[in-house]
Amino acid sequence: MDFAKIKAAAEHYEADMTRFLRDLVRIPGESCGEKGHVDRIAQEMRGLGFDKVEIDPMGNVLGFMGQGKTLIAYDGHIDTVGVGNKDNWEFDPYEGYETDTEIGGRGTSDQLGGIVSAVYGARIMKDLGLLNDRYTVLVTGTIQEEDCDGLCWQYIYNEDKIKPEFVVITEPTDGNIYRGQRGRMEIRVDVKGISCHGSAPGRGNNVIYKMADILQEVRDLNPRLKDDAFLGKGTVTVSEIFYTSPSRCAVADGCSVSLDRRLTDGETYTMALDQIRALPSVEKYGAKVSMYTYERPSYTGLVYPTDCYFPTWVIPEDHPATRAMVDAYKGMYGEPKVDKWTFSTNGVSIMGRYGIPCIGFGPGKEAQAHAPNERTWKADLVRCAAVYAALPSVYCK
Repeated sequence: MDFAKIKAAAEHYEADMTRFLRDLVRIPGESCGEKGHVDRIAQEMRGLGFDKVEIDPMGNVLGFMGQGKTLIAYDGHIDTVGVGNKDNWEFDPYEGYETDTEIGGRGTSDQLGGIVSAVYGARIMKDLGLLNDRYTVLVTGTIQEEDCDGLCWQYIYNEDKIKPEFVVITEPTDGNIYRGQRGRMEIRVDVKGISCHGSAPGRGNNVIYKMADILQEVRDLNPRLKDDAFLGKGTVTVSEIFYTSPSRCAVADGCSVSLDRRLTDGETYTMALDQIRALPSVEKYGAKVSMYTYERPSYTGLVYPTDCYFPTWVIPEDHPATRAMVDAYKGMYGEPKVDKWTFSTNGVSIMGRYGIPCIGFGPGKEAQAHAPNERTWKADLVRCAAVYAALPSVYCK
């Protein structure tokens, strides 16, 4: 394979990728409001000569290139988080900015840059005649990941009936190749008490004190959770707290918390629920421990309910998809570092639920995700597009 030609082709498209990414940044596209992003991505795919471009009933945009037997997918979620406190931004998060080396704006690293590089990687394959009867490339612009990672691929797998041989996750990887991530789940703990007038608290049963005991034990659970040599430790933390009370002059009669539980390799959702249920104060106060469900409609109005459980996944360092990605990278940019994500991706469904191998490589940096003044780097867009273009031929050789 002529790696130099692939690298040069990616460099040729730097200005086009920059323009495309800046267009996407200017369109707000938070979870369940991604239609503008989807339409703009479909327009770019059609303009670049994709063989087939579809938008499924959930609202995911699917672009196909090639006619071969082996299906290789590149996934980029195209929803973003909000901007938070605008006072923390040094520039307009939707207008963004551009320098000789950087592009700023909400979603540039997390992770609109990934879909941009994947779309142009497929175009480079077509330009250079790399497409053949061995493989078809699918680029997916997927929705609702920030709300419920992997839900989009539950729909693609179960309803669209699409089952790739492996999937490239284009989330930011700091220039590295990632082969796994911890899973996660969202747990709720509910405790009941009895209200009374705040002037005589002894007449009631203050549920906030009960929850305070539980929270101490949740915090103390962390050191006892499993530690994996590659993925790291399982963790649990309190993310939200709610209460009910007749007034500010009364004893609270209801209290609930949300727990963010990160699951390392070998931990399951049943294990995590049982660990919370076994806490002494949970048993003492008869607290209810449950897992959240997600039932928010997509921008098309479709509701696809799921448990808020996002399984751990990891593939071996010598897996064919890992080796192919390493070889594609090495052919143009030298020896890569192979590592793992700190956060969660759509791989929780693709690999975690359905066993379809995932390998990660994407433009941008993890630390830019959800942060004010988010940015990415033009060199990353080019590098990823080049590696994406080379990967299928390396894998199928």
